[in-house]
Amino acid sequence: MKLNRREALALMGGTLAASSVAASTLATPAFAKNRKITVGALRFTSHAASFIALERGYFQEMGLDVELKFFQAATPMAVAIASGDVDFAVTAISGGLISLADKGAIKVIGGVLSEEQGIDGQKILVSDAAFKAGVTSPDKLDGKTFGMTTAGSSFHYMGSQIAAKEGIGLKFKPLQKVGAIIGALKTGQIDAWSIVPHIAKPLAGSGAVHIIGDVSDYLPNYQVTTAFTSAKNAAEEPEMTRDFIAAYSKGIADYNAAMVDGTLGDAGREEMVDLIHQYVYADKPREKAAKSIINGSMRLNPGVAMNVGSIEKQLNWFKSEKLVSGTIGLDQLVDSSYVKTL
Repeated sequence: MKLNRREALALMGGTLAASSVAASTLATPAFAKNRKITVGALRFTSHAASFIALERGYFQEMGLDVELKFFQAATPMAVAIASGDVDFAVTAISGGLISLADKGAIKVIGGVLSEEQGIDGQKILVSDAAFKAGVTSPDKLDGKTFGMTTAGSSFHYMGSQIAAKEGIGLKFKPLQKVGAIIGALKTGQIDAWSIVPHIAKPLAGSGAVHIIGDVSDYLPNYQVTTAFTSAKNAAEEPEMTRDFIAAYSKGIADYNAAMVDGTLGDAGREEMVDLIHQYVYADKPREKAAKSIINGSMRLNPGVAMNVGSIEKQLNWFKSEKLVSGTIGLDQLVDSSYVKTL
């Protein structure tokens, strides 16, 4: 099922209309080898496999002529997949993505970023004002305001899971974009947030915010981001889909070796930082960007393996909160035929 952008937004509800697609250029249809495709990404280190596969020619080796399109939130990326503006993308499970899968427009085909014990992961942050008022650990967040892009975003999910485990209540504030959340946290307009370490650590280092916990303590083995495509691609373009996964897997292997496992030594890590810096913190001097890129290293799933159990848990939460249809099943959201499942 292929939808135009207006239809995709309508299916996801009026609250998502404000999250308009950040990328305006349409993907060129893929017909044969050396096919042109568009891949959606965020300017996060967790999206590094896309950058690596492009820069090192892995997409090209698989006959894919890739253009990257950058977004500022998960929901617009899902809309772009559903409308055909983007062919493949990597982002967190969101209510918008699930709703589009329920309409037959999208399929999750793999897993990318995961929380892993022993590997630094996403952090729970609070504003300086909240910290000085005594919010020094997650159990003290009762009644506080937690930032998110939109209702049904991964930030909403993480905050809800933290609150449930601590037996507290949070007030969620939608701010549409990550940059807006950062600004609100630094100025004390919201009290708390959770985000990947390459963003969390520099913010904490500035003194404007404080790290008070780890998401992995509340969501062990959390499948943070997934690879997804249109249901049409998953069903009717298996060769192209396998080619994308193969190239992306090479990017993941290079990233893990250089940035997580350290098997390529200092030289390999520095080379990888140079590559990622072209896309992440590109507006900052290399010496300043390098620390954040290195500090933000989290393992990406080898072979784009997918933690189906984590995805099912997320789906059940969205259903319980009535953020998506109560009848959608896991098989409508996930196509597990392309990668190893965990």
